[in-house]
Amino acid sequence: MPIELTIAGGGIAGLAAAFASARAGMEARVFERAPQFSETGAGIQLGPNVTRILEAWSLGAALRACAAAPEALVVRDAADGRELARMPLGRDFEQRYGAPYLTLHRADLQHLLLDAAREAGVDLHVDAAVAEVAMDARVRMQLSNGQSVEADALAAADGVWSTLRRLVADDGPAQATGHFAYRALALQPCLPPALRSVEVTVWLAPRMHVVAYPVRGGEQLNVVALLERASQVPAQGWDAVGAESDLLPAMHGMCCALHQLFDAMPGWGVWSLHDRPPVAGARELAKGRVALLGDAAHPMLPYLAQGAGMAIEDAQDLALVLADATPASVPGALQRYAEARWRRCALVQERARRNATIFHASGPLRFARDAAMLVAGQKLLDQPWLYAR
Repeated sequence: MPIELTIAGGGIAGLAAAFASARAGMEARVFERAPQFSETGAGIQLGPNVTRILEAWSLGAALRACAAAPEALVVRDAADGRELARMPLGRDFEQRYGAPYLTLHRADLQHLLLDAAREAGVDLHVDAAVAEVAMDARVRMQLSNGQSVEADALAAADGVWSTLRRLVADDGPAQATGHFAYRALALQPCLPPALRSVEVTVWLAPRMHVVAYPVRGGEQLNVVALLERASQVPAQGWDAVGAESDLLPAMHGMCCALHQLFDAMPGWGVWSLHDRPPVAGARELAKGRVALLGDAAHPMLPYLAQGAGMAIEDAQDLALVLADATPASVPGALQRYAEARWRRCALVQERARRNATIFHASGPLRFARDAAMLVAGQKLLDQPWLYAR
């Protein structure tokens, strides 16, 4: 009999796991706590380690139809706008890694995975959070809507605020980092020509940086300002109130181009970034018949642009180990998943934290960073350890 897999959470991690599992012949069910499948935030970047998986899942054409293919990654000094480094992301980059570098709106990736899961026969439910869990020879779950369900395995993909993480690693909530993401979207045809972009551009400044890139086939420009600051904003959810006024002090001393870009944005939302220490071992990713995926397993700062990527890699690896499992061998299969994932996820978390220090550097470290980028920028920006998986 096929493995019965229940997935808690209908975001990118949960839908990717559901589709990959159904594609491998399992019976997959998704239970989402919200009244509908939706995704907050704006743009995301997908490196070739991720687009390679989506293409292998026969989702490449749908992905390219809603994404943008930026021509280059460009790093600039936020104070004077000068270019520090450039890495082309076109044909040579795609040939080197066997898959493209794409940028897209989070909602578009969510809809792509949701449509794929439906077509694959995944059983999808909303308004149904997994409230209680008991384990013996099966996983027995009580849902918030009063329904009781059983399965051979439970994949907890319920995000950075996971309530199910306690079943595997009972280590409390994710912690505030003091980093905040301010996001804006603008229609490119409505922007002055000088502000339109077909590149991923990063401006570096002390205690902050700004990144802009095209999404939705290039029709929109996603702009994110990532700041370190002491003031408090809501811990969960996007809050547009006061976001623009909060950004104004941080813009002091920035180049004219950045001021023009900020002034052209129609509105801002803000998110307080939370994370956890890098994964310390397989024991933090799986226990018994429960496995953690995505931000429930390894939330990370966005300074390597791999949050969604690691979630999709999780989904692929989970489906691979369960494809050959029997109901009785599920716990062992989930341990293999955890052993296969924890070191890579920990490394990505560590590199993201390190990038936060480098991107937001001041003083001698800033000068050393800029000098290194001017000399060996493309080599420093490339990530073969990450993209060649």
